[in-house]
Amino acid sequence: MADFDAVIAAIDAANAKSPRLAQVAGQSRSYENVYSERMSAAMARMYPQASERLRIAARAQHIRRWEIPRGDYPQGRAGYNNWRKTCREHHAAVVAGIMREHGYGEDDIAAVGTYLKKQKLKKNDESQALENVVDVVFLEYYWDEFTRKFPHYDDDKLIDIIGKTLLKMSSHGHKAALALDLPPKTSALVAAALVAQKDKLAVLAAAEKASLSARLL
Repeated sequence: MADFDAVIAAIDAANAKSPRLAQVAGQSRSYENVYSERMSAAMARMYPQASERLRIAARAQHIRRWEIPRGDYPQGRAGYNNWRKTCREHHAAVVAGIMREHGYGEDDIAAVGTYLKKQKLKKNDESQALENVVDVVFLEYYWDEFTRKFPHYDDDKLIDIIGKTLLKMSSHGHKAALALDLPPKTSALVAAALVAQKDKLAVLAAAEKASLSARLL
C-alpha cells in the first residue's frame, strides 16, 4: 500500500544531507529542506486539493540537487540548459526509487517524473500546476538571491527574465504571483514584465480559455 507520509519523510531525510545551508529565522538549515518546505507550503496555498502525485513532486523538486554541481557544466545558455535537464532527470530518478520503495505503482511514479521533467506544460494540468508553484516560490523567496548573483544584469535584462517566467505560467499562477507581498523594486519589475509581454500573455490566456471550454463540452 502506498505510504505518502513515508515518501515525504524520505525526501526530507535525503535533502537533510545537503552541504548547502540556508539561514532561516536565525537558524542554519539544509538549503534543500528549506526550499522543499516552501514548495509544499505554496502548493497547499495555491492548490489545496492537489493530488498526492503533485504534492510529492513539489516536495522533491530539488531533491539532492547538490549532487549535480552547476560548475561541472560550461558557462552560457547551452551549458545551463544541459545542467537543468540533468538535474530534472536526477530528481525524477531519485524520487522514483523512494516512491517504489514505499508502495507507489509505476503509473504514479511516471506521472511525478513527467511533472519534475517539465513535460507537457500547457497541456497537463498537474505539470502546469507544479510550474506555477516553482515560479511563485522563485519570485517570493529567491529573486533577491538571483539578482545578487548577477549584479551586472540591468533592469531590461531582469524584466526579460521575469517576462519569460510569466510566459511559463497559467492565469492561476499569475494570480498567485501578483498576490505576493514583494519589495517595491521587484513589484515594479513584474509590472514592467507584464506590460512587455502583454500580447503573448493575451494569446496564452485565450488558448487557456479555449482549452477549458473544450473540456467542458
